[in-house]
Amino acid sequence: MNAVLQEARPTGIVGDLLSRYPGAGLLEQATADAVPTLWVPASQLLAVLKTLKRDVTQPYRMLYDLTAIDERQRRHRDGQPAADFTVVYLLTSLQRNADIRIKVALSGDTPHLPSITALWANADWYEREVWDLFGIVFDGHPHLVRIMMPRTWEGHPLRKDHYARATEAERLQMDAARVDREQEALRIKPEEWGMKAVDDDHDTMILNLGPNHPSVHGVFRVMLQLDGEEIVQAAPDIGYHHRGAEKMGERQSWHSYIPYTDRIDYLGGVMNNLPYLMAIERMAGIPVPPRAQTIRVMLCEFFRITSHLLYYGTYAQDVGSMSPVFYMFVDRQKAYDVIEAITGFRMHPAWFRIGGVAADLPIGWDKLVREFLDWMPKRLVDYDKMALRNSILKRRSIGVGEYDTDAAIEWGVTGPGLRATGCDFDYRKARPYSGYEQFEFDVPTGKRGDVYDRCLVRVEEIRQSLRIIEQCLNNMPAGDYKARHSLATPPIKDRTMQDIETLIHHFLSVSWGPVVPAGECMMTVEATKGLNSYYLTSDGGTMSYRTRIRTPSFAHLQMIPAMARGVMVPDLIAIIASIDFVMADVDR
Repeated sequence: MNAVLQEARPTGIVGDLLSRYPGAGLLEQATADAVPTLWVPASQLLAVLKTLKRDVTQPYRMLYDLTAIDERQRRHRDGQPAADFTVVYLLTSLQRNADIRIKVALSGDTPHLPSITALWANADWYEREVWDLFGIVFDGHPHLVRIMMPRTWEGHPLRKDHYARATEAERLQMDAARVDREQEALRIKPEEWGMKAVDDDHDTMILNLGPNHPSVHGVFRVMLQLDGEEIVQAAPDIGYHHRGAEKMGERQSWHSYIPYTDRIDYLGGVMNNLPYLMAIERMAGIPVPPRAQTIRVMLCEFFRITSHLLYYGTYAQDVGSMSPVFYMFVDRQKAYDVIEAITGFRMHPAWFRIGGVAADLPIGWDKLVREFLDWMPKRLVDYDKMALRNSILKRRSIGVGEYDTDAAIEWGVTGPGLRATGCDFDYRKARPYSGYEQFEFDVPTGKRGDVYDRCLVRVEEIRQSLRIIEQCLNNMPAGDYKARHSLATPPIKDRTMQDIETLIHHFLSVSWGPVVPAGECMMTVEATKGLNSYYLTSDGGTMSYRTRIRTPSFAHLQMIPAMARGVMVPDLIAIIASIDFVMADVDR
């Protein structure tokens, strides 16, 4: 569906806003994902966002995403307001089980918008990211500095006039002066992060945890201000793992970008493919056959199990229990054996395709799946005794890093981190996709929202994933593993060698990729660590005009300062372990 502006009709939340702001220049836009989308003048932005968060019934309390689009080379805008850049706010209401998208058109090379950090705490990193990568200034932001790129970087990489490859840039000259400048830029300045002396007679210490330390689970730094062993303030520092994944998505064909998605949450495997492909399929109008949908669900749940087992073992290790991780890696390998037998690869199969999956299930797949289903439940019982009932693990976990549902929503926390607070929001249940509405499974929740509950929820999710996989095994539909649609890529090969037209079509689909109709679409999945979304903009070509990857880990790490204040350093290690993140998912 093409993105076209419509005459505003006073229905739903859009109608409510139009009635509240008559004559303010609000315009409704239709998008392929059917999310209510409203263009708002910059002068009305804060008022509209405050209304959505505080004044409407069943308010939109979560800032789910904040990003931007460089519009300067886009051809198909279909009557949208003139703009050099667009800033996009995506708000979520769990009470309504609904989203709303607010867009602001900006002009000029250095556009400005008011910061919304006073309205949403988690807007801090999102606004820094948009400033860093697009050069849009948020007036009133408390610390508007680069977050992904080095402080010395010149330009804003997600602008269309910024080079995409190093070969397009001037040759790097790393002389002594530049080395000194780069080293100086890495120097920690505690006062810049708000770390001040408690009083004249009270001394504190600054401790640098990371960026290379086993307990931070990747290339990640947390600067700590300590009073003895108590944390006064924590300042997370990210960007060391940034690889320009969104930029890559704007120079690869729709088809050839699929393997890149595997490397975002690199423990999620093909689950990363799914939101990207669902967005393409929605824009292109490609119906996915039931068999392909069920195969996708089964593989996604296998990767949920492997990811949660890694979390389970490393979490136990971080709080002092060494044995569980070795047992759990054995079980991960058994799951990977099944994944490899079906897809040909283990961690990064890149096996989903536009319109379905790469190949049909191989002979004997059902026997391998059945063997794993017979094996795994007994192991989980052993792990309960080994880890969850361990008195030391419980003392290190219960009551540590607590937050409630309101705090989780304020910070944009989703997935097990949200459900541990007692909120049963699971995207597979709330907004089923890929046929999840046909499966029976429960949504595990916690009570306290602490480190221990975050582990309990994930352990129970493993059991629910086993239930879903068993239903896939027992009820696998017959039929095609991929859509017989002109834009499904690559097409099914049953006639490729029989007529020249099909062969030509296959060649073009693989080499150029499909031509996706102009439009915008965001699709979301309940990924291993929370909600993962791809917001794609097509300009009617063979590659994405704008690829936005909203990952759960980016939102979750922002909450570390709130959880760390007043706790001991060993408690922070447990908190970091309980978040369950990978830096590729944070930095992209």
